Amino acid sequence: MAHANERVLDDLRARIARIELAGRSDRGVVPFGVREVDTRLPQGGLARGALHEVAGGGVGAVHGAAAALFAAGVFARMPGSVLWCLRARDLFAPALAGAGLHPDRVIYAEAGDEPTVLLCLEEGLRHGGLSGVVGEISRLSMTTSRRLQLAAEASGVTAFAIRRWRNAAAAADFGQPTAAATRWRITAAPSSPLPVPGIGRPRWLVELIRCRAGESAEWELEACDEQGRLALPADLADRSAASADGRRRASA
Repeated sequence: MAHANERVLDDLRARIARIELAGRSDRGVVPFGVREVDTRLPQGGLARGALHEVAGGGVGAVHGAAAALFAAGVFARMPGSVLWCLRARDLFAPALAGAGLHPDRVIYAEAGDEPTVLLCLEEGLRHGGLSGVVGEISRLSMTTSRRLQLAAEASGVTAFAIRRWRNAAAAADFGQPTAAATRWRITAAPSSPLPVPGIGRPRWLVELIRCRAGESAEWELEACDEQGRLALPADLADRSAASADGRRRASA
């Protein structure tokens, strides 16, 4: 009975995805290269030509930086230039390079206020000659997000709205619905352990809070490497494999 219910749900999700994609050009996806993540996304990766949201798991700078690097890692695996729209001059270019997005590929647009950031974001999406556009904003209404989503669909340019807040009260806006195809929350976690003293590869708690025609999920992953790739930590992968092997033996 459980398997039958799962098949029904899978069929419903596939039908919803076809309805939502009707009349739109299929721009393809950017796979993460992590099976556990890609299999939870409707087309096996992050949709191109769409608006996506990402935020840090808290109001602290560390979590906000993780969210920015998550977006940079996606664009690192796509060719072309990226327009990055921001209010404050606090984006650290070497960190983006460490996530695979070289500074030569980034065009910075420093705006004086949030409405101007949104204006630059929309204009970048309508340009069509960019690989992607990023806008650092605190609030995103349904009306604005719908306009950005339509612009991304028309041009094929992928957009990331990085939600940044200065206090917990402003962060509550992240719970409001938008037209974004996916919504992510990235929280910095203790780095991967090393066999010798030192600092291992950073880890993130990656939460897929909303996915159009998909389900929510969360993973503990190693942060983007110099090619923008995430990875399942070796200790968690071994534990998962051992659990799967145990289940196979039990069912034999």
